[in-house]
Amino acid sequence: MNFKHFIARFFSIVFHPLLIPSLGFLLLMNSGFYFSMMNPTAKKVLFLIVFLSTFLLPLLSLGLLSFNKRFDSSMEKSTDRVIPLLFTAVYYYLGYFYLGKIQIYPIYRIFLLSTILIIILLLLISMKWKISNHMAGIGGLIGAVLALSFRLGINSSALLGALIIVAGLLGSSRLLLQKHNPLQIYAGFFAGFTINYLVIIYL
Repeated sequence: MNFKHFIARFFSIVFHPLLIPSLGFLLLMNSGFYFSMMNPTAKKVLFLIVFLSTFLLPLLSLGLLSFNKRFDSSMEKSTDRVIPLLFTAVYYYLGYFYLGKIQIYPIYRIFLLSTILIIILLLLISMKWKISNHMAGIGGLIGAVLALSFRLGINSSALLGALIIVAGLLGSSRLLLQKHNPLQIYAGFFAGFTINYLVIIYL
């Protein structure tokens, strides 16, 4: 493995789709948006629910599926992603449900709801075509930050600029690793960005 491939794998792991919601919630809880002003205990409970439902449980399910010889853990074919995405959508909904049990700003549940919609769209597309889940994740995060910036009248240009750079590096990494072609990269980003932006700007 050469250095370029090592860096590409690094970005693919650090900005894995399952980690994007946790990253997004960390940004929301420590940003300049008014709803970041939560007490530390509430932040810990909120992050724990999100981390368990959007990362740990889906990851454990992938681990269990890998024991099935008919399941290709590399998920090279688009149809290999359908069952993992279905499990992921269920776990995300559990997170959405339990967030409704605690006193938090509605935006956190809206953010998770829009992410569930992205997963459902990816699931439907994956039945016929391979789309980039990585780019859908980072695109959704950029769409959410942009929508909140417009909605609240807050200048988030520095954060958006950093996320756009990350998106470019992530997309280049997926191409370098030959996991996707350019159309699949752009389609993933557009799908994630559009859904999160529209849901958050209008709800």
